[in-house]
Amino acid sequence: MPLLCTVLLAAMLSQSVLVDLFDAPMLRTGSTVFIAVVVQALPFLVLGVLLSGAITAYLPPDRLRRLLPRRAAWGVPVAGLAGAALPGCECASVPVARRLMQQRVAPAVALAFLLASPAINPIVLVTTAVAFPGRPEMALARFLGSLGTAVVTGWLWQRFGRADWIAERALRRLPDAEGQSRWRVFTETARHDLVEAGGFLIVGGLAAAALNVLVPPAWLDAVGGQLALGIIVMALLAVILALCSEADAFVAASLTAIPLVPKLVFLVVGPVVDLKLIALQAGTFGRAFALRFAPLTFLVAIACALAAAFPLLGGGQ
Repeated sequence: MPLLCTVLLAAMLSQSVLVDLFDAPMLRTGSTVFIAVVVQALPFLVLGVLLSGAITAYLPPDRLRRLLPRRAAWGVPVAGLAGAALPGCECASVPVARRLMQQRVAPAVALAFLLASPAINPIVLVTTAVAFPGRPEMALARFLGSLGTAVVTGWLWQRFGRADWIAERALRRLPDAEGQSRWRVFTETARHDLVEAGGFLIVGGLAAAALNVLVPPAWLDAVGGQLALGIIVMALLAVILALCSEADAFVAASLTAIPLVPKLVFLVVGPVVDLKLIALQAGTFGRAFALRFAPLTFLVAIACALAAAFPLLGGGQ
């Protein structure tokens, strides 16, 4: 906070110098794109982290566990649908999934919830509808593609996954935080998620501004003109940028030269597999788990996004 105040004070004192320094067409365009992305996404981000904090404080994982079917085959789709009602960023879903495993929930069920929670909750779907006005099918396609990713990945893990791929430390019971007040749990969770997700929102806004300013339009036109290339590029971009799921729709919408189908792939892949999520999964469940789960999720997400895209979007721009 002192550093932030110092930077703001220095910027205010040197305002005239900074205006002259940054008075360039490219910087003006980039700053406009950056501010538009951040200002549009920030209200939804704040609402999302507040709901995430409330759920963490007032809906313990053991209560969710009691609502899940005992059979993993049925528990996977139920856990996937439960993610629609429990908003939270992908970083917050990892510890919840770990807590479910510690309470003897089948790993496939916990992983389905991990993938669904940040991808199909109401906040994400509303932001997608706002980012793509006049195209409600984008929100529907994102919901179907993301839910399909969570369910199919969960079923595949149930069929082919092995218990020894998950680190033993991830399954040890952690002490409950019952001694803490619910208000403190709420405020700490909301603060953590806002700082974490807000940082990635800033990175995403900067990336969108840079892509719109630094990348020649001919390159984006080339990617947009070749559907297969656009799908691959946007899928890899989703992994590299590691955006928050409550803000990525505005970044995707700002890339006007890219067709809707690659944008949908970007929106489905991003919340379930990216660099920060892979690192978090490796630290929580072990490297052996992350090396198998991340590629599986990546391929399933692309396939499910395309399965949802072509009936609803076709090759729409």
